[in-house]
Amino acid sequence: MPSNPPDDPLDSTLKAEPAPPAETLVIPHAAPIIVAGCLGMVYTQLVLCPAGIELIRQYGGTGYHVGIFGAIPTLMLFLQFFSAVVANHLTYRRGLWMTVSFVQRITLLPIALGPFLFPDVSGRVWLWLYLGLAVANHGLIHFASPLWMSWMGDYLPRRGLSQFWGTRHVWMQWAGAAGLLFASVLLKAYADDIVTAFAVLMTIAAVLGVIDITMFWWVSEPPVTKIPATSIARVLAEPFRNRGFRSFIRFMCFWHFAAMVGAPFISLFLLSEVGMSLSQLMLLWVFCWVGGATCAGRFGRLAARFGHKPILVMCTALKSTNMIALILIPLEPSVAFAVLVPVFFIDSILNAGFAVATNGFLLTQSPSGNRTMFIASGTAVAGLVGGVTSIACGALLAAVPNGAVLAGQPFGGFQTLFLVSALLRFASVLLVIRIREPEAHGTRFVVSQLIGASPLRMVRFPVGLFRSIDPDE
Repeated sequence: MPSNPPDDPLDSTLKAEPAPPAETLVIPHAAPIIVAGCLGMVYTQLVLCPAGIELIRQYGGTGYHVGIFGAIPTLMLFLQFFSAVVANHLTYRRGLWMTVSFVQRITLLPIALGPFLFPDVSGRVWLWLYLGLAVANHGLIHFASPLWMSWMGDYLPRRGLSQFWGTRHVWMQWAGAAGLLFASVLLKAYADDIVTAFAVLMTIAAVLGVIDITMFWWVSEPPVTKIPATSIARVLAEPFRNRGFRSFIRFMCFWHFAAMVGAPFISLFLLSEVGMSLSQLMLLWVFCWVGGATCAGRFGRLAARFGHKPILVMCTALKSTNMIALILIPLEPSVAFAVLVPVFFIDSILNAGFAVATNGFLLTQSPSGNRTMFIASGTAVAGLVGGVTSIACGALLAAVPNGAVLAGQPFGGFQTLFLVSALLRFASVLLVIRIREPEAHGTRFVVSQLIGASPLRMVRFPVGLFRSIDPDE
């Protein structure tokens, strides 16, 4: 039975469409969408892998610069609002999306190839050029993202959307793991020459990224659903006036605040404090992505059967695990690696569930009219909060000395950030349970279905994900 009250009545053009009657699920052009997603995931992992942080360190960067670097992806999310306004004046999105995306895919080539073409330029120049190109790269990504998401929201049938999204995410997770494994091998081979390794990674990423965008040329696009002529202020405000969607925005803002206190500094901590090699760190992230690949499909089926909210609640409730582990691990690379492999494996399962649930919620709970603005509002405001948080924490990390000991355990700036992030992640459960999704089942019921017992035994999650769940039962 639905666990949430229905949303406030709104204009019919601004309500999420009801699910159509049951029918055989057919996803046109499913293969190109999945393959393109895999190529795009490899591109993303090569671009965002820890090699970027090592390059910043190579050029004299500190925790402050890493904080800025970690904040850029979320700070640039404000461009999604601009994209949403533009989309409401388009008939078709594909042409603009492909043009912007092609430019974005090659944005980082100057920093990859520049040091070889201009070897006399100082490292400080390359450091700030890298940060500047990262701004351009993520700005273009976030301008293009709502165009693509609204296109897929109009193109994919709502019935079975979450299941298809979960299947797509499975293949993307495996592709991401393969990309990181390749990067790990390459970085080990070029352990003493990060500039060359980075150049190879960015060149391969650019080629795969361009192929990814090209594959959507063959995917048809429904025209943009026009909304009645109205002011830009009303278009911008509509997602926040929708009571159900506003609850999602509120949670996402607090979640990004909680996560970005600690997440941007994990790789820097493992490299600089624990002493892991870059290839070790890359291999650790490979295990992380394999974990997500094992369960993403099941999360999609669970979301299709029970709704997105219970998946979000379960994943959020357990997302402090990695922060706690990072606080407690010894500063010895081999031991830390052995401890963090299973922790990151489980965390990646939670990340996969979180991604499937948030994307599914955005696509199914946004109306066809003004869909792009709803999607932008669901991510951009939260991103701005996370970006500011990352910069502030980076500045704090640079100012706070490490090396302190508490109860015989190292406890410096990194551990302080991880502890605060863990506590805030626990607190975010109070907001995620307030998300309004009328069709969703209660979280306790879903947990009992997963583990076959009382919710008090939730400690067995995510083992319960491996039970056979038939979405048509």
